Amino acid sequence: MMEPDLISQADHIPVLLEPILENISPVGGVWIDATFGAGGYTRALLDAGAEFVFAIDRDPNVFSLAENWVDQYTGRIELINDVFSNLEKYADSVDGVVFDLGVSSMQLDQANRGFSFSKEGPLDMRMSQKGSMAADLINFASEKTLSDILYFFGEERASRRIAKAIVARREKELFVTTTDLAKLIETVLPRSKPGQSHPATRSFQAIRIAVNKEYKELFDGLFSAEKVLSSGGYLVLVTFHSIEDRIVKRFIQARTGKLHSTSRYMPGTDDIEAQFTKVTRKAVKPSIDEISINPRSRSAKLRIAKRTNIKPGQSLDLEELNVPIVGGY
Repeated sequence: MMEPDLISQADHIPVLLEPILENISPVGGVWIDATFGAGGYTRALLDAGAEFVFAIDRDPNVFSLAENWVDQYTGRIELINDVFSNLEKYADSVDGVVFDLGVSSMQLDQANRGFSFSKEGPLDMRMSQKGSMAADLINFASEKTLSDILYFFGEERASRRIAKAIVARREKELFVTTTDLAKLIETVLPRSKPGQSHPATRSFQAIRIAVNKEYKELFDGLFSAEKVLSSGGYLVLVTFHSIEDRIVKRFIQARTGKLHSTSRYMPGTDDIEAQFTKVTRKAVKPSIDEISINPRSRSAKLRIAKRTNIKPGQSLDLEELNVPIVGGY
């Protein structure tokens, strides 16, 4: 559990909030905040005119952040501890769904959650606090599985070298802490130059994604959102890295009838009845001013689509959306 005094100090700034509100104005009706976090998007939606918000988060600890303000919105908000792929359980017709993907700043800032290579803590990385930890993956997965996770989830070009080094080291001593793993990766990769990211950045991203099955969760969450959105409802998605954004982009292309097949065995989606229309023609990036205020926003991309009155389409397969899956992850 996160310590209450540390939780209250978490400074989570909603990313790309201004362009979101500009594109969905006027705000009204019922919304789902699929990734509640510190509640920034939920509060912004309620203040902008949303009648009710279902606020979902898989991390049970985040809701303590709402204790000092949730009473201001009595009768207009429901806090739900669950994964967003289950959002159909809580509403069958909504006017908008917002996804803020990836790990939140407050999770990164908590050393005892094990998300950050810059803070010593247990190799945990579980958003829900349930199931297998990152340590279980690092210490017991096969070398091939580790290599594939690092490559497909983190786009780490040195994935084989890192996986081999991990296996060699764990035969002598198991990994326990975040800094333990980060230091091992540093010995495998060249020292980063000024301005470059830490050598362990991609590996930690990949491991976190695997532990939380984030890509499969995103895949399922997109189709759940399509089912509950009413005609004219908004699908709002903020991503933070290229694979995540590619999945979102291809989903929107598929559901607007503009997905070009990447395989000769799969047809494109031209000339189908579209379940969505694009609101943002291309990804919206944060302004220089926003990045200066919130440096963590620099890699963010925003895509928004609007639901048509066409019934939900059949589920696509993982390959069509370029969703990387490694084993059970």
